[in-house]
Order: sequence, then structure tokens, then C-alpha cells
Amino acid sequence: MRIFLSSLFALVFLGCASYPRKNGFESVKTIQEETLNPYFSDVSKDYIYRAKIEAFDKTFGGLFIVKKLGPAQHRIVFTTEMGNTIFDFTFQGDDFKVNRILKEMDRKILLNILKRDLKALIAEHSPVLQTFNDNGDIVYATKILSKKHYFYRTEGLLKKIVRVGNGKEKVNFIFSGIEEDLAGKIEILHNIFPLTLTLKRI
Repeated sequence: MRIFLSSLFALVFLGCASYPRKNGFESVKTIQEETLNPYFSDVSKDYIYRAKIEAFDKTFGGLFIVKKLGPAQHRIVFTTEMGNTIFDFTFQGDDFKVNRILKEMDRKILLNILKRDLKALIAEHSPVLQTFNDNGDIVYATKILSKKHYFYRTEGLLKKIVRVGNGKEKVNFIFSGIEEDLAGKIEILHNIFPLTLTLKRI
């Protein structure tokens, strides 16, 4: 009975534990005041990716284009290969404007998800709340649009962002094929909603 109660207590404790505690992060001194995401930070570049979005049993493919217009300002356009607009968004700081969107995707829940996902994808600087060590990776805790995010850096490169809620991973942003502040492939994987976004740089 004592073993059962101990196990039950441990299960409840871990279930309520914070994300860093669940993952065994080691807290370290914060030196860097802001996170750094360099992948969409150059105003002189057009970032073009071949994209596939799978959402609510529908699949959309085409070109995903990001243009930095100024400090904390980006425009993101997703078009078909033929040039028809699927969505066209503008971000200015935390403000979000829908310039155009395909009727099939014009659903409030999907728009809110895309807003949070794409804002996390392009946010260059967010204040660091805490810093951790995870088996050699440096992990920065921050908030984007009031949601807790963890930025994982491996050998100085941003390899992953995790959005967390109630101590659990909600969304994973995976960056690979990194060369000169360009991510060759980006995956946004939701653990709750039926939504994935895959980008491959052209």
C-alpha cells in the first residue's frame, strides 16, 4: 500500500510539474537577455519555401514566402504553384492582419493557430525568462503572445522551439539543414490539433 501511495504521489507530482522539471533541465545563470531567431531576419532577402499544410483532413501545397519589411514586421504569403493566394498575413509586433485567405481556411480556430505558429516562427527577439542546460543544449524560456516557449540551441544553432502549456509540449518547431542563418527544412508539429506544416527551402 505504501509503495502504491508513493507511486501515486510521484505520478501526480510529475503530472503537475513544470516543463523544465519534467525534462530534468539544469538551471543556469542567464547571460543572454533575449532569444535570437535569425532565420527570417534579413530585410534584403525573400525567404521562399515549398510548403505543405495538413489541417483538419485537408492538404494544401504550394509556395511559402516570408519577407521582413522592417523591425518586427513581416509579411507571410502562401500561394499555390499557379500563384493563387491561400493566405496572406502581415505581422507588426504582436499585431496580426489578414490581408487575404482562402475561404476553406477562413476558420477562427485555424486562424488563431496560424497566428501563434507563424509569430513564433518569425519572432527574432523575445525576453529570456530563464536559462537551462539540457544535456549540452542551452534552452531559453520565453513568452510569445503570452504562451511559454522554449528555444533549444545546439552548438550555437537554433534547432528547436517548443510551445508548452500546463507543463506539456503543445507544438514543436524543428529546424534542420541550417546554413548561414538559413533553415533548409522547417517542421511545425502539433500534438493536439490535427495540423502540421512542412517547409523546404528552394
